[in-house]
Amino acid sequence: MGTSLKPANTELPAPPRPNPTPDPRPMPDPSHADCRGVASVLSRVGDKWSVFVIMMLSDGPKRFNELKRMINGISQRMLTLTLRGLERDGLVTRTIFPTIPPRVDYELTDLGRGLEQPVKALGEWAIAHLEQIEAARTKFDQRNEG
Repeated sequence: MGTSLKPANTELPAPPRPNPTPDPRPMPDPSHADCRGVASVLSRVGDKWSVFVIMMLSDGPKRFNELKRMINGISQRMLTLTLRGLERDGLVTRTIFPTIPPRVDYELTDLGRGLEQPVKALGEWAIAHLEQIEAARTKFDQRNEG
């Protein structure tokens, strides 16, 4: 007389289905849970414009246009975004003076001053090894052309 479309045997648990493609990745180690946070800090601190801003502010507060003149090649928008990010991360303070026109100074915080030495060392290393790196790039590019 036909098949009934009413549900039947609803009290029985469904058997577990085998996983046809098990995930080969291991479960994340709970001791590495902070990697994302560290990565976000390193991406801010390791950003080329942030490095330049920190280097320029290491000898004291600067105004926006002063920073822009000192950092060759940075656009006004990129400097604004970089300063805003450094301020958000607590590395730079922004002080507005009630003058006409308003004067705004940017300065490293204590936290930001803690980056002076590592950033300076990184910059000095880059300058000292620039020729070697450029030679390696040229050699690599020639080897991999075509």
